[in-house]
Parts: sequence; C-alpha cells; structure tokens
Amino acid sequence: MGAELLGPDQAQPDDVVLAWEGRDVIAVRLPQLSDSLDHILAAMERRHGMPLADLDRKAKQSVVRTLEARGAFSVRHGVETVASALGVSRFTVYNYLNREKDA
Repeated sequence: MGAELLGPDQAQPDDVVLAWEGRDVIAVRLPQLSDSLDHILAAMERRHGMPLADLDRKAKQSVVRTLEARGAFSVRHGVETVASALGVSRFTVYNYLNREKDA
C-alpha cells in the first residue's frame, strides 16, 4: 500500500517502529490516506486489466462499492479522485453510492 521502510533511528512520531527480541529493528512509514487511495485505484486497474475509465457502467458501480467498503470516500477529495479515475462526474459517483444504499 505504499509504506516506506526506514532505519529505527529515522522514525518520526507517526511511524510504526517494529522490535525484535527487545531491540528496535525497523520503522514503517505509512502513506497518507490520499496516497493509499491512489495505490488502491492503481491495483484495481491492474485487476481489471484496463483503465477504470474504460470499464462499463456496471463494472464502475462495482468499483465504487469496493472503494466504499475500503473507506475511500472518507478521504478528503475521495469522491473527486475516484470520479476522475472512473472518467465520470462527482454527481455520478454520488448516484452510484446512493443507489447502493437504496438497494
């Protein structure tokens, strides 16, 4: 998901330091949520074998459901980022989300 491995001496307060037998051995810097969304979108493109914008409507709706389950829309500008990747408007993404809630 885009994490970075660092020496424990390079760890910052938000990093996760991993210890082995009582000794710090490595630090993991997790990406910002917005960076994670980019990684998730790229993985979904690889899974579908094409740009998400080239998918049909039903597949795009499925992508939106998957992204909602992963919390993509809790990220600032998440709807805009997903809409851009899908080649649709924000309004369309909201419609996909609302359609799922109504079902």
